[in-house]
Amino acid sequence: MITATIRLVTLAIFGTALLSPPAFAAGGGGGGGGGGGVSSTDPYAGAYSDQKPQPQPTYPNRSGTKATQKGKKPNNQSSIDDPAFAAGYRMAYDTIYERNDYAVAIAELKSLGHDDHPNVANLIGYSYRKLGDYEQSQVWYERALKADPNHVLTWQYYGLWQLERGNREQALYHLSRIAAICGTDCEEYRSLAAALDKPTGAALVY
Repeated sequence: MITATIRLVTLAIFGTALLSPPAFAAGGGGGGGGGGGVSSTDPYAGAYSDQKPQPQPTYPNRSGTKATQKGKKPNNQSSIDDPAFAAGYRMAYDTIYERNDYAVAIAELKSLGHDDHPNVANLIGYSYRKLGDYEQSQVWYERALKADPNHVLTWQYYGLWQLERGNREQALYHLSRIAAICGTDCEEYRSLAAALDKPTGAALVY
């Protein structure tokens, strides 16, 4: 009789536990600091932020450059928090992507006095690549990655550099680095993957 009673009480307690709604910790839901996607309508939103909790504007929201993140990966761009620096960087950015004047952009970027900032070094490397100076371009891409090994846009642009130089295996390595930083859904991964899908020797428009 006592054994039957114990069983009934145990079953009742177990049943109550199953039917009770789960308790959630206060403040839960969504942590992890916004990760990378640029949602602002400002074309420069997120362009200077490290893709981390984004207090400042990072790379302009341009097709093929928006950095996104999966889960709680570390940020993959680097912050530009000085207003004068940000304004000069924006001007050089426009010189590159709006006017395609790469020589002038290099001078503008170097005049900022932040050659070791990964965003700056990356765009200088990009500009040299567009001018066909692959040696100088490599120097600046390496400089950007030395400053920030997780600078995903540099991995993308440097991967395109590798493809243009016929270094397919190296470009695949760069693709793997991008995947490790921001996953396979970010723009940088998709852009470099698409370039790798093209036939060897195909012109790359980036």
